[in-house]
Amino acid sequence: MPGRRYSFEVNRVSAAAPPVLFRLESDGTQWSTWARPLVWQARWATLGDDGRVGAVREVGLWPVRVRERTLEYVPDRRHVYTFDGFSPVRDYRAEVTFTPNAAGGTDLRWSGSFAERIPGTGLAALSALRSVIGFLATQLAKAGTHAA
Repeated sequence: MPGRRYSFEVNRVSAAAPPVLFRLESDGTQWSTWARPLVWQARWATLGDDGRVGAVREVGLWPVRVRERTLEYVPDRRHVYTFDGFSPVRDYRAEVTFTPNAAGGTDLRWSGSFAERIPGTGLAALSALRSVIGFLATQLAKAGTHAA
């Protein structure tokens, strides 16, 4: 029986332009430069056929590393990924969009959805994911202004 579905959305504004934020978020090697203290190590585990779709980034700090496979890649605008390998949730899908705003910066939207793997664990997973993604979105928005 499939678990209950959950979703979340995190929004931030950055003074950096979309290409700057997109490069930092979508490049598997860049996360350790902006996502600390959650991410100390970041690398490409696998490169996709076209260098993007199908690529798997690995982020974290041994022994806890998360693998994320790119599903969709629209340069400077949109990055969609899922967990690759074991995860505490099922059918995770995250989308990060980078929309230029009138101030010359970016409206950053990071959303996700998943199904609970074990009945009754969905709310805890939702809280954890929303918190982690909120932190990452804040760090990314700040890092973009320094990298611009």
